[in-house]
Amino acid sequence: MIQTSLLDDEIKSLELPIERDQFLRTIIRELAGTLQDVVGIEEAAGFLNVVGYRTGQHVNQIYHNGLQLSNLSREQVTAVLVDWKRRIQGDFYVIEESDEKIVLGNRRCPFAEQVEGREAMCVMTSNIFGAIAADNLGYARVELKDTIARGAKECTVIIHLKPSEEVEEFAGQEYFKI
Repeated sequence: MIQTSLLDDEIKSLELPIERDQFLRTIIRELAGTLQDVVGIEEAAGFLNVVGYRTGQHVNQIYHNGLQLSNLSREQVTAVLVDWKRRIQGDFYVIEESDEKIVLGNRRCPFAEQVEGREAMCVMTSNIFGAIAADNLGYARVELKDTIARGAKECTVIIHLKPSEEVEEFAGQEYFKI
């Protein structure tokens, strides 16, 4: 019994890069990677679309409750998107904001290095942003122009707020108020 206690103490004293946040990011990375490898990036993104959209609805409700509002203005939506990413250790900032679009930059992904090479993980951001923007403003098309996952130094995310023929030319996912 003494031997086991000494071994336990020795193992507990090790300084290892193991903690909950890193563990959860690793699980999501491996899940996204496995999906990408098994079913392809488009299908993997489809699975993660569902998870991201449901998460977006949940995050939206948290902010509605916190602000005691049933609907958010465009300015509030922008502030919520930046704040939410900050709270999960992203570094998003506003590049441009108008009635037509919200353009956000990002210097640090919440998934950190785990996102590299896992483009499907970016659909989480797209869906959460799209769900929040569409639920409050009626419509959103989220374009992931640049992403750290694809090797860019920073992300650029464009949230188009009005459908238009011009917007049809851009890649992106559309979202509508339910």
